[in-house]
Amino acid sequence: EQDCLRFWATHSRALAERWKAARAAGPGEPAATRELRRRNRDAFGELLLSIRGLPAALPTLPLELTVLYNSLLFTVGASDSAIKGEADGIHQGLLRVLEACGTCGQDLSTEELWQKVLQEVTVEELQAPLHRLGALQAAWWLAGRRLGSIAGLFQLLSTAEDTGRGHCSEGQNELLSLLKAWRVPAEGASLPLVQSVEDLKEILCTAAAFLQGLQELEAGNFRTALSLLQEAAGGFCSKKILAQIYTCLGCCTQRMGKPQTALQHLKRALQVDFQCLPALSHAAAVYHELGEMDTELQALALLYEALENKPPAAASSSPYFLIRTELLVHSPTLTSLLRHHHPSEVKYLLAQRCLQDGRVTDAVEHYLDFLALLQGGLQQQVPLDGSSTLPRIPEVFLEAASALEQSGRHQDAITVCEEVIKRTTDLIPRMLRVEKRLEQPECPLPGAGLAGGLLSQKKDSLCCLAWRTAGYLHQGWAWAKLGESKEAITQFSRCLGDLLRVQLHGPAIEPTDNLPPEVEVLQKIRLLSLIGRGTQFLELGRHKEALLDFQHGLQVSPGDPAAASYLVQALWKLDRKQEAAAQWQKLSQSSPGEQEGKGRPLPLYLVSCLEQAMFPHSQTLASTIQDYLGTAAQDTS
Repeated sequence: EQDCLRFWATHSRALAERWKAARAAGPGEPAATRELRRRNRDAFGELLLSIRGLPAALPTLPLELTVLYNSLLFTVGASDSAIKGEADGIHQGLLRVLEACGTCGQDLSTEELWQKVLQEVTVEELQAPLHRLGALQAAWWLAGRRLGSIAGLFQLLSTAEDTGRGHCSEGQNELLSLLKAWRVPAEGASLPLVQSVEDLKEILCTAAAFLQGLQELEAGNFRTALSLLQEAAGGFCSKKILAQIYTCLGCCTQRMGKPQTALQHLKRALQVDFQCLPALSHAAAVYHELGEMDTELQALALLYEALENKPPAAASSSPYFLIRTELLVHSPTLTSLLRHHHPSEVKYLLAQRCLQDGRVTDAVEHYLDFLALLQGGLQQQVPLDGSSTLPRIPEVFLEAASALEQSGRHQDAITVCEEVIKRTTDLIPRMLRVEKRLEQPECPLPGAGLAGGLLSQKKDSLCCLAWRTAGYLHQGWAWAKLGESKEAITQFSRCLGDLLRVQLHGPAIEPTDNLPPEVEVLQKIRLLSLIGRGTQFLELGRHKEALLDFQHGLQVSPGDPAAASYLVQALWKLDRKQEAAAQWQKLSQSSPGEQEGKGRPLPLYLVSCLEQAMFPHSQTLASTIQDYLGTAAQDTS
């Protein structure tokens, strides 16, 4: 037994010293480092199996637990991925300790085993190995977000004196207080460790602060999140993780309404690790919030360029640390905050922002680049988990058509819209019966799954109808700009014909706020088409037909200023001046902006159509009507 013990101790020491020598030599090639970790994992694993081939005994347990500690470290380091599940090796090790002490715990959970071992095993030589193993257990539980289990474990690991030192005062974080108060056992020269427990403690403190900061951020407790993330930023981690922590600090302070502070954190993230592209993405969002369009566009352009260049993945700055912060902290919140955008998403954002800001030339360039990406199979590259910022593809086409229209490329806009019309033709049923509320009931009823599927299908059909009719609407305005009034009337009429497919059912509800969003968009398209067709009838001198369209427009949207103004003009041209004057007086008495503020914001692809539908001769018409009213008043007197 003594010979075996000496052999195992010598072999364990040799493996640990070889690893320490590799660390001292500095980082080598990543592939070579990974291979070295795998070889050491296998060697320590074989050594542990050899030791466990004999019954558990107190003299060999310090060595066995040290070998287990090193073996588990290499198991984690060799996989180089986030820790998952339970550490079966630790569970087995605790059972071996109880076996050597003449007791058992086969039916106990790992948490219960730790409680039994730390309360009942008082052998002095086992205290340091058990503390080291406890630190490893904390790493596993931290990766599984079992923070309560970790706190309970470190309360057991602390002596009465330590507990006094680690007392958590008001405002302090209990887990961090316990971790910091824990006294690291000394490392024995005869049984070297491949990663010091002191380093492991620092990593645990950093990871615990980081993880809890993320949890508080998700819960909306921003002040607590800020404090914990700042604690993590001062901890022990690689530059890659530090940049991620600063990125999270930026997001936290942005949500706290402190955009300038957020920018400072995000800039710090990029200074620490220039490959932390999510920080650049969040910075662009902050600039957007501040209304600094030029700076936002610069940030998006830099982000697009960086994503296109596809830099190599940042290597860890500490390849010889087997357990690292990045292996312990993984949460949906972090994944969401650090999501890498696809280059096409950034290209679309550039196009969208330019269009919103009226930079139509730049918008056209970006939209055409994006459409070119579509031809290259973009849909197979963009994530389909709902995390993508891209809208539905027909909406992008319509936005591109809007940009082309505004830049004077009317024929190109017509061509792009034709593509939308062609692709949605077979997706729309002949008739769409729609309730005035499309919302699902709060309490699921029998057959709710089927009803939900039908509801989703109906919404998709309404969206397709909106895209198709918007295509006709854009074509109508484009032909109008080209001076082709008859062709414009044809397209507007096709739009209105398609809209007849929708039949609204349900209680009579007047305000548009009570309409489903999809139907509200269709109503707006109907109004804009009626106004568009009416203006072209006016161009052709067909004033009665124009009047009917404007009257119908006011039925769709009572009080709409553009439809009302055109109605006054049509009545005037029909020499129905008294009616025109009465309508004008009614219009002038309505409060300015009364209609514009109603309803939900329009889709971006309809904004240019809304601007084109605005009545351009308000001052001239007002002057004409006022002259008429003045003359009529004199004649009466």
